[in-house]
Amino acid sequence: MTEPRIRREAVSDQLFTLLRDRVLSGALAPGTPLTAERDLAAEFGVNRHAVREAVKRLQQARLVEVSHGGRTRVLDWRRTAGLDLALQLAHTDGLSASYDLSRDILEMRASIGADAARLCAARCPEETASGIVGAAAAYAHRGPDLADLAAADVAWWRLIVEGSGNIAYLLAFNTLVEDRFTAGEVPVALRATELLDIAGHMRLAALIASRDEKGAEAAARALLARSVRAARPATREPEGGTA
Repeated sequence: MTEPRIRREAVSDQLFTLLRDRVLSGALAPGTPLTAERDLAAEFGVNRHAVREAVKRLQQARLVEVSHGGRTRVLDWRRTAGLDLALQLAHTDGLSASYDLSRDILEMRASIGADAARLCAARCPEETASGIVGAAAAYAHRGPDLADLAAADVAWWRLIVEGSGNIAYLLAFNTLVEDRFTAGEVPVALRATELLDIAGHMRLAALIASRDEKGAEAAARALLARSVRAARPATREPEGGTA
């Protein structure tokens, strides 16, 4: 089947998206060589500079690897790509239905959040702990609009993650909340029970302030697990049912 010609606006971006989708869908299998630059340029009717830019982005995303001899090989993205790719999977034809990204991201978020709360209770300065308690008290007076609560929740969790002193957790947090809760495009309504749990927010803040590491971890996991449970009903059960 003949591919459509590339539009003249943002040519390299469009080409990157098309090649990325071929890699993610398996049309370009791991270990196989990427189509040569001149052939890609001819196929899509673009210049080789645009192809080179698109391939460079594929390389930065760890979807392909350029060998010393200049040959470009397709990588197994499940083994090489990073968290940023999760933000793109939902928009990839043929893959958006293959992964329950809402559930997967919420599960990761719950794990990171629980440990960040534990570390925050152990490490954060008193000023940060007081700020977390104050932000929780202010949170109790927000809403009932869920979007407003979600924005306040992100600001509150940022204090906790920053207080954990773990830069890897902070960078993962930034990825998840850039502009909005992007990864998997989790609807705010899916998180309603968590966002409306004012008592849970207050409890977690108090446990952090009292330096109760285990209590803070358990309270954070319980709070964040509310959204995980809300996401699970849409997940298909394995054939034969559950054990």
